[in-house]
Amino acid sequence: MKFYTDYIKEIEERKSEGLHPKPIDSGELLAEIIEQIKDLNNEHRSDSLKFLIYNVLPGTTSAAGVKAAFLKEIILGESVVEEITPEFAFELLSHMKGGPSIEVLLDLALADDEATAKQAAEVLKTQVFLYDADTDRLEAAFKAGNPIAKEILESYASAEFYTKLPAVPEEIKVVTYIAGEGDISTDLLSPGGEAHSRSDRELHGKCFISEQAQEEISELQAAHPDKRVMLIAEKGTMGVGSSRMSGINNVALWAGMQASPYVPFVNISPVVAGTNGISPIFLTTVGVTGGIGIDLKNWVKKVDADGKVVVDENGEPVLEQAYSVDTGTILTINTTDKKLYGEGNKELVDISSALTPQKVEFIRAGGSYAVVFGKKLQSLAASILGVEAAPVYAPSKEISHEGQGLTAVEKIFNRNVVGAPEGMVLHAGSDVRVKVNIVGSQDTTGLMTSQELEAMAATVISPTVDGAYQSGCHTASVWDKKAQANIPRLMSFMHNFGLITARDPKGEYHAMTDVIHKVLNDLTVDDWAIIIGGDSHTRMSKGVAFGADSGTVALALATGEATMPIPESVKVTFKGTMQDHMDFRDVVHATQAQMLQQFGGENVFQGRIIEVHIGTLLADQAFTFTDWTAEMKAKASICISQDETLIESLEIAKSRIQIMIDKGMDNDAKVLQGLIGRADKRIAEIKSGEKPALTPDTNAKYSAEFVVDLDKIVQPMIADPDVNNEDVSKRYTHDTIRQLDFYGGEKTVDLGFVGSCMVHKGDLKIVAQMLKNLEAQQGEVKFNAPLVVAAPTYNIIDELKAEGDWDILQKYSGFEFDDNAPKSTARTEYENMMYLERPGCNLCMGNQEKAEKGDTVMATSTRLFQGRVVADSDRKKGESLLASTPVVVLSAILGRIPNMEEYQAAVTGIKLTTFAPPIAELSA
Repeated sequence: MKFYTDYIKEIEERKSEGLHPKPIDSGELLAEIIEQIKDLNNEHRSDSLKFLIYNVLPGTTSAAGVKAAFLKEIILGESVVEEITPEFAFELLSHMKGGPSIEVLLDLALADDEATAKQAAEVLKTQVFLYDADTDRLEAAFKAGNPIAKEILESYASAEFYTKLPAVPEEIKVVTYIAGEGDISTDLLSPGGEAHSRSDRELHGKCFISEQAQEEISELQAAHPDKRVMLIAEKGTMGVGSSRMSGINNVALWAGMQASPYVPFVNISPVVAGTNGISPIFLTTVGVTGGIGIDLKNWVKKVDADGKVVVDENGEPVLEQAYSVDTGTILTINTTDKKLYGEGNKELVDISSALTPQKVEFIRAGGSYAVVFGKKLQSLAASILGVEAAPVYAPSKEISHEGQGLTAVEKIFNRNVVGAPEGMVLHAGSDVRVKVNIVGSQDTTGLMTSQELEAMAATVISPTVDGAYQSGCHTASVWDKKAQANIPRLMSFMHNFGLITARDPKGEYHAMTDVIHKVLNDLTVDDWAIIIGGDSHTRMSKGVAFGADSGTVALALATGEATMPIPESVKVTFKGTMQDHMDFRDVVHATQAQMLQQFGGENVFQGRIIEVHIGTLLADQAFTFTDWTAEMKAKASICISQDETLIESLEIAKSRIQIMIDKGMDNDAKVLQGLIGRADKRIAEIKSGEKPALTPDTNAKYSAEFVVDLDKIVQPMIADPDVNNEDVSKRYTHDTIRQLDFYGGEKTVDLGFVGSCMVHKGDLKIVAQMLKNLEAQQGEVKFNAPLVVAAPTYNIIDELKAEGDWDILQKYSGFEFDDNAPKSTARTEYENMMYLERPGCNLCMGNQEKAEKGDTVMATSTRLFQGRVVADSDRKKGESLLASTPVVVLSAILGRIPNMEEYQAAVTGIKLTTFAPPIAELSA
């Protein structure tokens, strides 16, 4: 009983950490446990029964297969377990969510024993996670005249698996808990530094906010056992930064409800809220768990007698509290009239956006998966029976404005829509199912995605997905024991599922740690594509990409579809001329600053598509803009490109995909070769004029339109976390954009970082050229602070070597990565020199490498959240300021933020960007 002995040893180790036994996914371990159950005198029999009943992961895990087979034996009388009657065995099967359990239930339902068949049929009627092999069996049996198969299909066609669920309560009582003031990053709910433990839900739950917060939430639950705890971002937005399924899992673990009594640590139905609502990407994750996400609007802009907004000395709107949600406040969510009520049944705010018919369906079904699979199963059953599917689910909202043109995102959604009325043109606000073309899974959420796939009983990627990729970039910096334990297992699972994987499970090609967004940007070879990726920065410069939680990624992989409303768009164009000493990153930051200024502090980008008319920039460089739109709180971004620019970008993408093929990364389905074929087809369409580059219609309607004035960008622009702002809600927001001269050339910089998905080949060339410039000016280059440089991809390094730039970087580096001997421990201290690190996320992710506590970091990264890149120390707050590559490099060399004179001297003669506004407006 080796596996059981090892399991008991692990249990004892977990006890010392205050943890329960880890849920079982190993069929070999469960087989030993079952043998002990069958031995009535075994000393471990009682514990083994508990493990079998309450501690086995469902779906397609090998343990689920063994459990389902044993329950079948009990139902058929082949094994007798006093504690598990055949009726109880059926109940346990009903909680196993597909895969082997469905196979067993079909075996029983389609067999000759009528009584058993009827019992199995009643359980099958409650299940939704059926795949082609399962429905093919039912269809064959129905056509052969099997009455049970007909009965099951009729139940599915009526969607009884949904209609027989309890209705959503009319009133849901909640007690408030303020999780923080200002925007709350999902990094607070699930820290990046704890990414290795995400697939171990109980262990990962220990990192949720803080031990004090966990205790306070538990105390609220004890004091209010009839209420749910509502987690709140006071004076801010909940869940900014990323979708992070582990974040909502942690919220549900501490403040939700157990999904099944037989599956540990999987909770659903959390309630979260924010003064400014929920970040769009995180709100999707809330829906996955059947939760409720509320826009409180409990702070409003103060207005004077003339109705004008009152501003403070900094020009910021003054806020007034409309009502209090202090910790411990009792509120009532009314799901019928869709209002939030306070004490004395006082109406506080309309929350209909949180309780749309579709969201109520998610709440009732315990999550969006059950609804997505349920709708699919109902349609299929009705088709097999030759009947109309019963109108059970809320009809999708279909918005069509006659004579109104389409924005770029509306065009893409109409091209990829599934199941919409033929010939109907849909506009923003319409609820749609759409085909997903490209899917990306990243390594710190990938294990959760694999668990989600197992839970929904999926075994192979949908044939309608054009390509999918599993990255290794978030764990690239340090090949430690955690990575060694998790990553090979993940790569093997994803390879078998049908993805292109960064690491070869067979070890035949070099491990790739390229940043996932850069790879997906190359794999996207159609500007009309829809991309879903397990990271908030899945925002391609071709097509439209949506960052998503691990569950939505799993759903896209399994079904090839996604469900969402067509988002509204904000049109962004440019005027004026770029000055020679400005970098494109300065344009990105200036866009945010000018937008907030023009719209009186209101972020018109939040929750919408930014349709950016860049036109002249290749996909690599344009990605810098789309990438940053996650920090603008946008739903996604679309680049409107000129024909010739798009063709050149596609040719570059083709060459990089070919490199992946040459390295041996293509799979048996020849996915990568297929993408090259798609790119060739798209290039031919553009050249022939058959289908030019995607543009909006001239009469498209936008939520807002905004013009960025390039003439106003005269100094480098820096995103500052403003860590000492007296108003806590204004810290770490990405909205404080300052010009270089704000710092007076005096602010100390302790570390510089050039890397993350925000940089491209041109940035690394800028580093090399600046070093040559400074050497020529000063005779030598001395670093007064460490400079960490991490190229996004190996391709970039190869190209830099061929062009001679890598030699310059090597000359000034004190450390260069070695793939043959990767670091096994994270660096905790840095010397004043340049570090050439392995391609990957590095400091931006913050789960392996970090700056020293309390440092002031100047980075090209995207993250300035508290504790992400740098943690606080006893002496001072850590802060991560975000700027262009030349500003970062010079800051590390000087050990402080440069003044304008120093900056301009350092970039003399360097072509920082080729960006210029398109001469003509890009529209159809």
